[in-house]
Amino acid sequence: MKRFFAQCYIWLLLIVLYAPIVFIAIFSFTESKVLGNWTGFSTKLYSNLFTGDMQGTGSLMSAIQNTILIALIAASVSTLIGSVAAIGIHNMKGKAKQAITFMNNIPMLNPDIITGVSLFLLFVFLHISQGYATVVLAHITFCTPYVVLSVLPKLTQMNPNIYEAALDLGATPFQALRKVLLPILKPGMVSGFILAFTMSLDDFAVTFFTRGTIGLDTLSTYIYTDARKGGLTPELRPMITLMFVGVLVLLIIINLRQIRNTNNEK
Repeated sequence: MKRFFAQCYIWLLLIVLYAPIVFIAIFSFTESKVLGNWTGFSTKLYSNLFTGDMQGTGSLMSAIQNTILIALIAASVSTLIGSVAAIGIHNMKGKAKQAITFMNNIPMLNPDIITGVSLFLLFVFLHISQGYATVVLAHITFCTPYVVLSVLPKLTQMNPNIYEAALDLGATPFQALRKVLLPILKPGMVSGFILAFTMSLDDFAVTFFTRGTIGLDTLSTYIYTDARKGGLTPELRPMITLMFVGVLVLLIIINLRQIRNTNNEK
């Protein structure tokens, strides 16, 4: 009975998590402007999404471009900063290491709205005009701790003598970093990049408070504004479906690569 109820609980949890996404995916194949009203199978919404034949196309496409570009910049910079920070934290000792690790975890536990308001007040205090640059800086700020958390386990698993052996054999610190540390840290860095990229794509609160009043929109702020007008643009349904499928395919590829690497090591 315990096993039966445990399986029922898991399936119930999966249904609650994925039913809304499946619901949106199903109704992305109908022309109805109202979600939940099926008017017959059609791929017109997908056609409108790719051809731009819809109301508000310019602002939606601009929001998508801003979202992807900001996420790529934030993920790339935070991966670089976070990887270097993880190496520094790993080499620290005692209470200093514990304190820095604790401080790195605070932004991840901190509610997004507090992070957004704090960064907004900081930019105002420094008299920095809010816009594209402040949004990118804000995204780098909250993405970096996730990269640190992804890279640190790889450093812990690494044999600490490998780096020192490379130095003893005549390698410079930079060569040892590039040829010894980076290949070992690569899986953690890739995981951190993907995590930072998805966190940036998903963010709303921090973007909302740091974008200023210049009309900069990302996908999350566009959807928020669109919903306040009384409804969502129908073409958002196929776009959300495609994003979910893209992330799902990416996760499957990563898991298959990890399984293959594990089998090769054995």
